[in-house]
Amino acid sequence: MKNEDVMNIAKKRGFLWSSFEIYSGVAGFFDYGPLGSILKNKIMNKWREYYLVGEGFYEIESPTIMPEEALKASGHVDHFNDPMTECKECLEVFRADHVIKEAIGEEVEGLENQELTEIISREKILCPRCGGHLTHVWSYNLMFQTLIGAKGKKTGYMRPETAQGIFIPFKRLLRFYRGKLPFGVVQLGKAYRNEISPRQGVIRLREFTQAEAEIFVNPKDKSHPCFQNVAQQILTLYSADIQEVDGEPLQISAQEAVNQGVVSSEILTYQLCLADRFMEELGIPRDVIRFRQHLKTEMAHYAIDCWDVEIYTDRYGWIEVIGIADRTDFDLKSHSEYSTEDLRVFIEYDEPTTIKKLITKPDMKKFGPLFKGDAPKIMNTLKEIDSKSIKQAFEKENVYQLELDGETYQLTPDLLSFEEVEETVRGERIYPHVIEPSYGIDRITYSVLLHCFAQEDDRNIFHFPVDLAPVGVNVFPLINKDELVLSAQHIRDDLRAEGIIAELDTSGTIGRRYARSDEIGTPFAVTVDHQTLEDETVTIRERDSQKQVRILISKVPETVCNLLVKKIKFSDLEDLN
Repeated sequence: MKNEDVMNIAKKRGFLWSSFEIYSGVAGFFDYGPLGSILKNKIMNKWREYYLVGEGFYEIESPTIMPEEALKASGHVDHFNDPMTECKECLEVFRADHVIKEAIGEEVEGLENQELTEIISREKILCPRCGGHLTHVWSYNLMFQTLIGAKGKKTGYMRPETAQGIFIPFKRLLRFYRGKLPFGVVQLGKAYRNEISPRQGVIRLREFTQAEAEIFVNPKDKSHPCFQNVAQQILTLYSADIQEVDGEPLQISAQEAVNQGVVSSEILTYQLCLADRFMEELGIPRDVIRFRQHLKTEMAHYAIDCWDVEIYTDRYGWIEVIGIADRTDFDLKSHSEYSTEDLRVFIEYDEPTTIKKLITKPDMKKFGPLFKGDAPKIMNTLKEIDSKSIKQAFEKENVYQLELDGETYQLTPDLLSFEEVEETVRGERIYPHVIEPSYGIDRITYSVLLHCFAQEDDRNIFHFPVDLAPVGVNVFPLINKDELVLSAQHIRDDLRAEGIIAELDTSGTIGRRYARSDEIGTPFAVTVDHQTLEDETVTIRERDSQKQVRILISKVPETVCNLLVKKIKFSDLEDLN
């Protein structure tokens, strides 16, 4: 299988290793070796090129440990759960929806625990490990809990996503962007989920890297100024409607997807197109990429529309690598409620408008003496409350119950009067909606390894795009002779001086060295031979075509630089010779 071939080479050549191997390992954790670390960082830097440079967003960095109240507000403490079941015989635990899918082939993600329990019972699904009976299904919170401070009085969690670190400082970010929508903020970093039984290698990790953008937009305007640049881009969309009838994914242009309401908004469709281009630029073939819309049963509690970018793999089938969601105003509203900070944005109208408004007027002769020191905060709160609701309470119950800071204040008709006034309104305060593309960097890295790998004749090759390859160029002396090695060392050092990752290899035959170079995906090799000593020229070999071109040593750094940043193609060098 291709997966096994790739993972074997990944381990052998220093891309990916199981963590804590000398202690028998721990499921859900992987090390990135010397080459894997470079590859992953290049993928992240390319992501930054798309979102920081291309989209004009800014990046922040927030702590990976978050206090409980922040994650209570986000819904993670109460809702970030997976369904768990346990074998009564071997006591192994499993994620219930995964066990069911593996056993009967049905997608049951999002169903209630009771429904999953009934399916396990009805279908007589047994433990996949020992064949024992499974227990009822219960909810298991995926967050790693920790204690903050020496006395451990404050509960914290390792963050399950990077997004909340952007929502919480929203007021400062809004000020940074001069109070204007739309704007985007990104964060790349570690997130943590204590998976029940991670059995899919780097596909399901307990510690992983996310690259997320939070794009804050006016709920009434979800257009995108650059949409016409992607309007004719063809997307493979597997909508919820098509999934329900077991249909085939739809090949459709971005413009048609918006016009037909397949995707909920222009800006969300634009993000699908951006993700599609990003994956293709990483070397992922178009025929293994699709966009799958979340079914109603699996839609997150905060989302009105969500699409997963999925990549096909020979071992795991279709895997999600990117999630792109319209999170609405859930996060900012929730953090406003829990923190009592106003996280709304003032939206100025094109033209001021005059409205009639009912206002509440306290009778200060009675109000002040009755509530004393609490009177100012009660009055400030009344300004934020719709006067109609107070008036309706008076008409129904002759009293309005005001709850404030844990206290309940009884407001009666003799304390308040109402007046209708005309008011010029220049705008309104609203909670922005959030469009979120969330990239799983580890799964994307695995997909790049899988789909860039090929076995051609007797060669193992990673066909990485030239700007993604961990090592940019290898330098070889044709044979291991002092004068050739010395010249090769000078060339390698000149390449490194230009910021290129270059390696010197003198071990074995030139054929074996080319094979090792291809196996780690190095796009170019420079070979020093006897002719080099005569005319100061070397050969540059291209990995994919195996063709070679001879150029002057003095031109090697500039030429390789231009090749790696795609300023020129290798065929351009052939044309010059």
